[in-house]
Amino acid sequence: MPIDESRRFIPVNIAVLTVSDTRDLSTDRSGDTLAARIQEAGHVMAARDIVRDEADLIQARLRGWIADPEVDCVISTGGTGITGRDVTPEAFARVLEKEIEGFGELFRMISFAKIGTSTMQSRAIGGVAGGTYLFALPGSTGACKDGWDDILRWQLDARHRPCNLVELMPRLQEHLKG
Repeated sequence: MPIDESRRFIPVNIAVLTVSDTRDLSTDRSGDTLAARIQEAGHVMAARDIVRDEADLIQARLRGWIADPEVDCVISTGGTGITGRDVTPEAFARVLEKEIEGFGELFRMISFAKIGTSTMQSRAIGGVAGGTYLFALPGSTGACKDGWDDILRWQLDARHRPCNLVELMPRLQEHLKG
Protein backbone atom coordinates (compact mmCIF):
# COMPACT_ATOMS: atom_id res chain seq x y z
CA MET A 1 0.00 0.00 0.00
CA PRO A 2 1.47 3.36 -0.96
CA ILE A 3 2.35 5.64 1.95
CA ASP A 4 3.34 9.18 1.07
CA GLU A 5 6.13 9.91 3.56
CA SER A 6 5.97 13.62 2.69
CA ARG A 7 2.56 13.79 4.39
CA ARG A 8 2.14 14.11 8.15
CA PHE A 9 0.92 11.12 10.19
CA ILE A 10 -2.23 12.02 12.14
CA PRO A 11 -2.97 9.81 15.16
CA VAL A 12 -6.59 8.63 15.33
CA ASN A 13 -8.35 8.12 18.68
CA ILE A 14 -9.60 4.54 18.54
CA ALA A 15 -11.81 2.62 20.98
CA VAL A 16 -11.82 -1.19 21.04
CA LEU A 17 -14.96 -3.08 21.96
CA THR A 18 -14.96 -6.82 22.57
CA VAL A 19 -18.34 -8.49 22.31
CA SER A 20 -18.34 -11.71 24.30
CA ASP A 21 -20.31 -13.66 26.86
CA THR A 22 -17.15 -15.39 28.15
CA ARG A 23 -14.17 -13.03 27.88
CA ASP A 24 -12.74 -10.57 30.36
CA LEU A 25 -9.66 -8.34 30.01
CA SER A 26 -7.35 -11.17 31.11
CA THR A 27 -8.61 -13.55 28.39
CA ASP A 28 -9.41 -11.10 25.59
CA ARG A 29 -6.76 -12.08 23.03
CA SER A 30 -8.55 -10.46 20.09
CA GLY A 31 -8.94 -7.17 21.93
CA ASP A 32 -5.27 -7.38 22.93
CA THR A 33 -4.32 -7.99 19.30
CA LEU A 34 -6.19 -4.90 18.14
CA ALA A 35 -4.92 -2.72 21.00
CA ALA A 36 -1.30 -3.68 20.30
CA ARG A 37 -1.59 -3.01 16.59
CA ILE A 38 -3.36 0.31 17.12
CA GLN A 39 -0.64 1.52 19.46
CA GLU A 40 2.21 0.15 17.31
CA ALA A 41 0.81 2.14 14.38
CA GLY A 42 1.03 5.34 16.46
CA HIS A 43 -2.68 5.80 17.12
CA VAL A 44 -4.27 6.57 20.50
CA MET A 45 -6.19 3.91 22.44
CA ALA A 46 -9.06 6.15 23.47
CA ALA A 47 -11.00 3.45 25.33
CA ARG A 48 -11.50 -0.27 25.66
CA ASP A 49 -14.46 -2.27 26.94
CA ILE A 50 -16.07 -5.69 26.90
CA VAL A 51 -19.83 -6.16 26.68
CA ARG A 52 -22.01 -9.24 26.51
CA ASP A 53 -23.41 -10.29 23.17
CA GLU A 54 -26.67 -8.40 23.65
CA ALA A 55 -27.77 -5.83 21.08
CA ASP A 56 -28.94 -3.25 23.62
CA LEU A 57 -25.60 -3.34 25.48
CA ILE A 58 -23.58 -3.12 22.27
CA GLN A 59 -25.74 -0.27 20.99
CA ALA A 60 -25.44 1.66 24.27
CA ARG A 61 -21.63 1.36 24.30
CA LEU A 62 -21.44 2.45 20.65
CA ARG A 63 -23.71 5.46 21.27
CA GLY A 64 -21.59 6.48 24.26
CA TRP A 65 -18.42 6.45 22.20
CA ILE A 66 -20.09 8.13 19.22
CA ALA A 67 -21.05 11.00 21.55
CA ASP A 68 -17.52 11.21 22.98
CA PRO A 69 -15.43 13.82 21.11
CA GLU A 70 -12.29 11.91 22.18
CA VAL A 71 -13.27 8.87 20.06
CA ASP A 72 -12.81 9.05 16.27
CA CYS A 73 -13.20 5.37 15.50
CA VAL A 74 -14.55 2.21 17.16
CA ILE A 75 -13.32 -1.25 16.21
CA SER A 76 -15.23 -4.15 17.69
CA THR A 77 -14.35 -7.81 17.76
CA GLY A 78 -16.83 -10.64 18.18
CA GLY A 79 -20.51 -11.31 17.65
CA THR A 80 -20.44 -11.14 13.85
CA GLY A 81 -21.20 -14.79 13.15
CA ILE A 82 -24.53 -16.43 12.39
CA THR A 83 -25.44 -18.13 15.67
CA GLY A 84 -28.38 -16.99 17.76
CA ARG A 85 -26.16 -14.99 20.15
CA ASP A 86 -24.28 -13.14 17.38
CA VAL A 87 -25.99 -9.73 17.22
CA THR A 88 -23.16 -7.23 16.66
CA PRO A 89 -24.18 -6.36 13.06
CA GLU A 90 -27.77 -5.78 14.19
CA ALA A 91 -26.60 -3.45 16.97
CA PHE A 92 -24.37 -1.58 14.53
CA ALA A 93 -27.25 -1.24 12.05
CA ARG A 94 -29.31 0.49 14.76
CA VAL A 95 -26.73 3.27 15.13
CA LEU A 96 -25.17 3.66 11.68
CA GLU A 97 -26.03 6.69 9.60
CA LYS A 98 -24.15 5.32 6.60
CA GLU A 99 -22.83 1.84 5.99
CA ILE A 100 -19.46 1.43 4.31
CA GLU A 101 -20.41 -1.66 2.28
CA GLY A 102 -16.93 -1.99 0.84
CA PHE A 103 -15.46 -2.76 4.26
CA GLY A 104 -17.38 -6.00 4.72
CA GLU A 105 -16.89 -6.95 1.08
CA LEU A 106 -13.14 -6.32 1.24
CA PHE A 107 -12.80 -8.13 4.56
CA ARG A 108 -14.49 -11.22 3.15
CA MET A 109 -12.37 -11.08 -0.01
CA ILE A 110 -9.17 -10.99 2.07
CA SER A 111 -10.51 -13.67 4.39
CA PHE A 112 -11.49 -15.92 1.47
CA ALA A 113 -7.86 -16.04 0.35
CA LYS A 114 -6.93 -17.37 3.80
CA ILE A 115 -9.86 -19.53 4.98
CA GLY A 116 -11.82 -20.21 1.81
CA THR A 117 -15.57 -20.48 1.79
CA SER A 118 -15.77 -20.37 5.61
CA THR A 119 -15.60 -16.60 5.21
CA MET A 120 -19.26 -16.58 4.19
CA GLN A 121 -20.06 -16.95 7.90
CA SER A 122 -18.58 -13.52 8.64
CA ARG A 123 -20.90 -10.53 8.84
CA ALA A 124 -18.14 -7.95 9.27
CA ILE A 125 -19.58 -4.47 8.84
CA GLY A 126 -18.38 -0.88 8.76
CA GLY A 127 -19.98 2.52 8.74
CA VAL A 128 -20.24 6.03 10.14
CA ALA A 129 -22.41 7.58 12.85
CA GLY A 130 -22.09 10.99 14.45
CA GLY A 131 -18.78 11.59 12.71
CA THR A 132 -17.30 8.39 14.19
CA TYR A 133 -16.14 5.43 12.13
CA LEU A 134 -17.46 2.06 13.32
CA PHE A 135 -16.02 -1.31 12.24
CA ALA A 136 -17.09 -4.75 13.45
CA LEU A 137 -14.67 -7.64 13.01
CA PRO A 138 -15.10 -11.31 13.87
CA GLY A 139 -13.84 -12.50 17.23
CA SER A 140 -10.84 -14.58 16.16
CA THR A 141 -7.35 -13.14 16.49
CA GLY A 142 -6.72 -14.07 12.86
CA ALA A 143 -9.71 -12.05 11.71
CA CYS A 144 -8.58 -9.09 13.81
CA LYS A 145 -5.12 -9.29 12.29
CA ASP A 146 -6.60 -9.47 8.78
CA GLY A 147 -8.99 -6.57 9.39
CA TRP A 148 -6.30 -4.35 10.86
CA ASP A 149 -3.23 -5.37 8.86
CA ASP A 150 -4.89 -5.52 5.45
CA ILE A 151 -7.55 -2.78 5.66
CA LEU A 152 -7.81 -0.48 8.67
CA ARG A 153 -4.10 0.11 9.19
CA TRP A 154 -3.98 1.66 5.74
CA GLN A 155 -7.29 3.49 5.69
CA LEU A 156 -6.65 5.04 9.13
CA ASP A 157 -3.28 6.42 8.00
CA ALA A 158 -3.52 9.97 6.61
CA ARG A 159 -0.45 9.30 4.47
CA HIS A 160 -2.09 6.45 2.53
CA ARG A 161 -2.60 7.26 -1.15
CA PRO A 162 -4.61 7.67 -3.25
CA CYS A 163 -7.13 8.29 -0.45
CA ASN A 164 -7.91 7.35 3.14
CA LEU A 165 -10.61 7.69 5.78
CA VAL A 166 -8.65 10.16 7.92
CA GLU A 167 -8.79 12.91 5.30
CA LEU A 168 -12.59 12.57 5.25
CA MET A 169 -13.01 12.96 9.02
CA PRO A 170 -13.50 16.75 8.96
CA ARG A 171 -16.35 16.30 6.47
CA LEU A 172 -18.28 13.45 8.12
CA GLN A 173 -20.80 15.80 9.74
CA GLU A 174 -21.09 18.47 7.07
CA HIS A 175 -24.73 17.46 6.51
CA LEU A 176 -25.47 18.97 9.94
CA LYS A 177 -24.19 22.42 9.01
CA GLY A 178 -26.93 24.87 8.08
